Amino acid sequence: MSGSGPAGGGAVAASCAVAALVSSTRAAFRNVPYAAPPRGADRFAVPRLHEPWDGVRDATAPGPNAPQSERKLGSVDMSPYFGTGWSRGEDYLTVNVWTPAAGGGDLPVMVFVHGGGFVAGSTRSMMYDGSAFARDGVVLVTLNYRLGIAGFLDIPGAPANRGLLDVVAALRWVRENIAAFGGDPRNVTLFGQSAGATIVGGVLATPEATSLFRRAIVQSGSGLGAFTPEQAARVTQAAAAALGIEPHVDAFADISDERLVKAASRLAGIDLRTESHADPLIGLSPFSLVLDTQPAESVAAGLGNDVDLLIGTNTEEGNLYLVPVGKYSTSTAGDVDDAAARSHPHPTQLVETYRKARPEASFGGLRSAIMGDALFGAGSWALADAHAAHPGSATYAYEFAWRSYALDGELGATHAVELPFVFDLAHLPRLHGAAALLGPDRPPADLAARTHQTWVRFAGTGDPGWDPYDDERRATMRIDAEWTQVDDPRSQERQAWSRPS
Repeated sequence: MSGSGPAGGGAVAASCAVAALVSSTRAAFRNVPYAAPPRGADRFAVPRLHEPWDGVRDATAPGPNAPQSERKLGSVDMSPYFGTGWSRGEDYLTVNVWTPAAGGGDLPVMVFVHGGGFVAGSTRSMMYDGSAFARDGVVLVTLNYRLGIAGFLDIPGAPANRGLLDVVAALRWVRENIAAFGGDPRNVTLFGQSAGATIVGGVLATPEATSLFRRAIVQSGSGLGAFTPEQAARVTQAAAAALGIEPHVDAFADISDERLVKAASRLAGIDLRTESHADPLIGLSPFSLVLDTQPAESVAAGLGNDVDLLIGTNTEEGNLYLVPVGKYSTSTAGDVDDAAARSHPHPTQLVETYRKARPEASFGGLRSAIMGDALFGAGSWALADAHAAHPGSATYAYEFAWRSYALDGELGATHAVELPFVFDLAHLPRLHGAAALLGPDRPPADLAARTHQTWVRFAGTGDPGWDPYDDERRATMRIDAEWTQVDDPRSQERQAWSRPS
């Protein structure tokens, strides 16, 4: 049913009423704008304030999302994660808010940034239902941001990292408006997964943004995941060539969203390796943050040192990019060497390190491990080390190790498998089956509840329940049917990715 809700308003502008879906335990406000619709040339500008609306805005139904192609990953059903593609409409810079229906102020606030390779995903995805957070006394905010060419192509004449700027604008909206939903604007946790986690790391390294949140959670992101301007320029040239235009913002502003989406889908496979830098996304996406300095390096210099950080990866991240497309069991020694060459300046040494650390691993296992660490592990270790080096805030690390038996048992503790547990949605039927993310078997009965409560606890107190991470012990909680704290896990592989000082 609908009921009158708290102030919605424009992005840190005037307040206007919104109507929400209300139950006995929580209220959900959907499709509430935090910034103006990115139309025409504004698709390549900084986010602007949304105009106020008259009367009560309907916030009971999902709204549009950022222009994108439908995204699939081989034989595994990832629609609960990516959603079903583009739901059209210009007014898509919006948030969804879940809050305990009983109201009351000063509740912890969690703001989630979805993943999707910087080209897909939205608040419409079933994986991001915030009901469990509201049930447990948290105000949960999910947000849409610009994707693909509009969000992350580095275009002369346009501000860089426009998708990241959208996230910062949403945080400003939260600061100005979340008290009306029962949340405490002084206790905000920004968290994200995959591309969203890399964005969180970028926001952590953005000086004007860290005052907007108190804590951060980086789930399978990378503090070393940004493109250099040189790498980004290659993508820009390729995008301009695909569209038959000059590589300048004025030319891009005249192109329809449909053409931008089609052009973005044709940019895969660009070789972004340079004399001094590997491709941090190893060819899997032509879009990322574009920075002169990696977020981990900025955090090492002191940025974000007043924000508590929880950071981690999954044990078999790389499996998602191999198993569903039939490349895991067919991997060869040459594939392992190629994965190392795409991601590391000393590939022969890297392969030897992984062989010693994993003497029983198959070629597929070695290839997956190198890919997973190139994409997520190395950048997470670097960000954790950088953050832990500064006093004034705490750093905590985890490794999600529960294995899905999807796709004949090969999918494992792969990329994104932790998300249903964080959102306490592991019971959903769509997530179970031979080709579903969580596979045919039921996970341990309390794993979702415990994982979810750990995230809630960190948001509320800054302590997830285990020892802090430091540069000596590197205490890490391994999350599985049993939870085990270990010191400096996978030290051999981690050291292989360490950069010389």
